Amino acid sequence: MSTSPDAVIVGAGPNGLAAAIVLASAGRRVIVYEAEASVGGGCRSAELTLPGFVHDICSAVHPMAVASPFLRTLPLASYGLEWIEPPTMVAHPLDGQAAATVERSVERTATSLGGDADNYRRVIGSIASAWPKIEESVFAPLGWPRHPLSLVSFFLKAVHPAERLARTRFSEARARALVAGLGAHTMVPLDRFPTGAVALVLGVAAHTAGWVFPRGGSQQLANALARHLESLGGTIVTQAPIRRLEELPKARAILCDLSPQPFLQIAGSVLPHRYRRRLERYRYGLAAFKVDWALDGPVPWRDPACATAGTVHLGGTLEEIAASEHDTWSGKISTRPFVLLAQPSLFDDTRAPQGKHTVWAYCHVPARSTADGLTHIEGQIERFAPGFRDRILARRVMTPADIERHNPNLVGGDIAAGVTDVWQLFARPTWRAYSTPVRGLYLCSASTPPGVGVHGMCGYHAATRALNEVLRE
Repeated sequence: MSTSPDAVIVGAGPNGLAAAIVLASAGRRVIVYEAEASVGGGCRSAELTLPGFVHDICSAVHPMAVASPFLRTLPLASYGLEWIEPPTMVAHPLDGQAAATVERSVERTATSLGGDADNYRRVIGSIASAWPKIEESVFAPLGWPRHPLSLVSFFLKAVHPAERLARTRFSEARARALVAGLGAHTMVPLDRFPTGAVALVLGVAAHTAGWVFPRGGSQQLANALARHLESLGGTIVTQAPIRRLEELPKARAILCDLSPQPFLQIAGSVLPHRYRRRLERYRYGLAAFKVDWALDGPVPWRDPACATAGTVHLGGTLEEIAASEHDTWSGKISTRPFVLLAQPSLFDDTRAPQGKHTVWAYCHVPARSTADGLTHIEGQIERFAPGFRDRILARRVMTPADIERHNPNLVGGDIAAGVTDVWQLFARPTWRAYSTPVRGLYLCSASTPPGVGVHGMCGYHAATRALNEVLRE
């Protein structure tokens, strides 16, 4: 830039790019520094196994990106972003009975759940109908809602942990297992808040936005955000790790797409002692153990409904998933873990050579675990897809340590960038949310409200606050 920037962004993940776009759209001069060779943070893709097999390194399926009140306003299709919507959003197979499936239609999904059809309409369907009035509050920090009655109706359902929600609102094993699988995305035991809220939001997202993924891999979403920023006059500098704030050019605002631990590493010397101690007490949670496979053919699911789904939840019944997540939270390695699996190449022919396929899956393990979860993950897949191992051409394992090395924001391998419980859902990472005691210094990562998910709303809200506080004309 020929002149000093108005704002500097540290980190080019979806939230850092979203923050930069907000500021550049307001006419501010913005420069983004990214430590890696490419933008994206948790939204990157690469040939991890064999040539021609494109895998998503971290996030793969992005219902929150399409649902995002900010990202959906951007002309990302103009930069080559194409969303793929599979016929079935998510499938949840069970032993000895048909898989539970969620389609885009509430009615088709409800009908498929047999005796729980009316329950599904009342619980998920009613929230999906009211979603336009609720979404603004769900994607925002605490504040007075524009539609309080609709939000109260949602909260009365969402306040229950997923285990209780499943048992009290549904009567049959398939629907209960489905709720358990949705709630397990929270990475806390299913008998705790906000697992029920997360289950409801993800279920509703399947009907209102779709559990979609970008053609060509998650990197395409990050690339589209970067191109849009550059079209607005923003600058991105890659392979530029920042070790201290003093290395940055002078600017009226600095926004860091960093979780608390890496933020402290670059900014700790300028932060007041009390605030620094609060960030040091920020709690990271369970880790992920992730595997990518190159396959000689599609996963041989026993239930053909699973072959129509972009995402498959593997873990069996509500009771099995609840036990697995509780054991992991207690520091144990579950031999039958809950496994989240994505199979994008079934619907995206750019991901693998003709006739071949890519599969992505992970389970939860204790933070910084060094245990090998590969056998347990593949065992769960074989349970519902006998012969899976016979189709493996190559695999790539990412342990919690590998995940943190790839993205230092994911401390201990925590892909949620911090425990999502009652306190850290609302005071994330402290009650200040995006602001710090240092004027002009902000956090804009997934460790701020509304938390984890490729939705860009953390960056949007942080940038909006910076505009109101220090970047006024």
